[in-house]
Amino acid sequence: MSGTYIKSNLHTHSTFCDGKNTIEENVLSAIKKGIKILGFTSHSMYPYYNETYMKPENFSSYCEEIRRLQKKYEQQITLRLAFEVDFIPGISLPGMENYAEFSPDYLIGSVHYIFNRSGNFGVDNTPEIWADGIKKYYSGNVRNAVCDYFTLQKEMLEKGDFALLGHPDLVRKFNEKFPLFDENESWYRTELKEMAKTVAKWGGATEINSGAISRNWLTKPYPGEYFLELLHEYKVPVAVTSDSHSAENLDCNFENSIEMAKKAGYSEIIYDIDKAGYKFCPL
Repeated sequence: MSGTYIKSNLHTHSTFCDGKNTIEENVLSAIKKGIKILGFTSHSMYPYYNETYMKPENFSSYCEEIRRLQKKYEQQITLRLAFEVDFIPGISLPGMENYAEFSPDYLIGSVHYIFNRSGNFGVDNTPEIWADGIKKYYSGNVRNAVCDYFTLQKEMLEKGDFALLGHPDLVRKFNEKFPLFDENESWYRTELKEMAKTVAKWGGATEINSGAISRNWLTKPYPGEYFLELLHEYKVPVAVTSDSHSAENLDCNFENSIEMAKKAGYSEIIYDIDKAGYKFCPL
C-alpha cells in the first residue's frame, strides 16, 4: 500500500460513447484537478452496440488514442485503457478473453438493463422508462423488478471476468426524486446483504460511484450507506470513482465519497488497476 492518498478516477466516458468531452480534453482536465491515474471505460457490448455504446469499428481508434496520450502525457498522469462492459445474458459478457485483442488494463462489469421473459428495459435511462418498464413487464411489482436486477448482477459475477463491479445498486438512481420503493424495507435490505455476500465470494472490488450526483438525481453515491457498510463487513475493496461523462465532473463528490467510505469502516481504497491487479492507498 502506498503511503499517501492518491487521487484517481477509474471510470471515465468520452465522445467515443456517450461522454461530452474527447479523451484528451478529459486528460487535460484531470491534470488540472490533480488526478494521478485516469481510467477510460467506454461503454461496450462488443461486438454489438446501441446508440450510447461504442461502435465496433471504433474500438481500434479508441485504443490508439489512449496509447498516444499515454506517451504524450506520461510525465504528468498515468492513463489506463479499459471498458465498461454491459452484461446482457446470451449477448454480452464482461470477460477479459472477449476483449483480449484490445489488451485492456481492466474491465468494469455493469448491468444497465433488466431482462425477463416478456422483454427488457433500461434501469437508468429516465424515471419514466424505469416506471413504465416495471408497469409493463412486472405488472407494477417493483420488488420483483429490483430483485431481478440483483439476480442479473449475481449471474454476471458468476460468469464474468472483470475487476470492478459498476454502480451495484443502480436501481436507486431515481428513488430520491421519484421513489418507487422504500430502501429501508426488510426485503430490500435482505437483497443488499445477499448481494454483498455474492460480491465477497466473487473476490473482486466495487466502486463508490458519484455519477448520479453529477446528473442531479442523487445526493449520495452508489452504493448507499447501508450497502457500503455491508460491503466493508464482507471485506469487499472499493475504488472512489465519478463515472464521469464530462471533463468537469471527473472528481465529482470525491471528498464526500471518501468520508462515506471512512464512516463505513474503510481505511484504504483502490487507486489504480492494471494487469497485475489492484493498487491501494490510505484514506
